Amino acid sequence: MDTWRKSSYSGPGDGNECVEIANSPTHIAIRDSKAPSRAILTFPAYAFSGFVQALRGENHSTGTDLAGFHD
Repeated sequence: MDTWRKSSYSGPGDGNECVEIANSPTHIAIRDSKAPSRAILTFPAYAFSGFVQALRGENHSTGTDLAGFHD
């Protein structure tokens, strides 16, 4: 997982401190943008998708839309 993306909600007013994600067809990796060489959390894609949908208040768990994350 070499392509890391930062949330679109992370901006200059936030000090650009946020989490970054990278995804593959089967897994999602998450790291701290302030310390990218430190620990990385990895989740199955379906579990992360369900987590994001729960945050949005959605009832279904299909797809891998990543809530505001962009290239």
